[in-house]
Amino acid sequence: MRNRFIKGLEQLAETDSGIFLLTGDLGFSVLDAFAERFPERFINAGISEQNMMSVAAGLALNGNTVYVYSIGNFVTLRCLEQIRNDVCYHSANVKIVVVGGGFAYGQLGMSHHATEDIAVMRALPNMRVYCPADPVEAVAVLHEVNSVEGPCYVRLAKGGEQCIHADAIADINKAIQLKAGDCVNIFTTGTIVSEARLAAKQLADHGVSGGVYSFPAIKPIDTELICQCAWESKLIVTLEEHNRLGGLGGAVAEVISELSAPHARLLRLGLDDEYTSVVGSQQYLRTYYGLNAEKITKRILECWEN
Repeated sequence: MRNRFIKGLEQLAETDSGIFLLTGDLGFSVLDAFAERFPERFINAGISEQNMMSVAAGLALNGNTVYVYSIGNFVTLRCLEQIRNDVCYHSANVKIVVVGGGFAYGQLGMSHHATEDIAVMRALPNMRVYCPADPVEAVAVLHEVNSVEGPCYVRLAKGGEQCIHADAIADINKAIQLKAGDCVNIFTTGTIVSEARLAAKQLADHGVSGGVYSFPAIKPIDTELICQCAWESKLIVTLEEHNRLGGLGGAVAEVISELSAPHARLLRLGLDDEYTSVVGSQQYLRTYYGLNAEKITKRILECWEN
């Protein structure tokens, strides 16, 4: 996913001399080609994310499109004040691209687990938020954020993800149906969509028809699709590799709470407002915190039966 995204950025930079790429002393194997081709537009700011974000804002306010690349927590929580005051307040054309969303860096511990970032970025005025599920969605997100003026946050996985889409995506701001269902609809964002698809198959074995939707765009969110599913299904489930407060589940809850007509029940699955104090692989942590297909299916069936 990250390789496809950066390769796509390199291609855009061929015809747009205003594209800059900044990094905080990481991503060398991924960013080397861009740095070699456009050395005057590549800046390694070192382990100085706060300064890097202010430099990005300055470059953007001088008419450039600036991409900042780092690990999820490092370039969001560490320099939130600079993002808020320098980037978002001025609607600077800065695209914050992070890798390691959720538990991707699971074995490095809580300091590297990006599980509050979506909520933080969603709360900032002028900031768009994207979380693609596979390389196809990532490329579509790249072209979208490059075409709009203003701050954008793009949450990528660590790398090596399989494609779930066969064709290019026409509108990345719309939810993408991966499986149709009547009774239950599972809304998910990012690579944890793989668990949602497995859970939908397991639900079918229990006689429950479960649909699956990928939400690559969290802000703006596909309000129309959420409302439609809320009126037509009995249960909506949000699934995310993130604290269930403020992320996809929070965004969906905000939309549903404003509906006046009777609507589906909402079950939000994610981290239960806790820090990931355990270390291990991404799959191990998904299982430990109840976010693998088997435990997702169990939670949905419990909610469905009650």
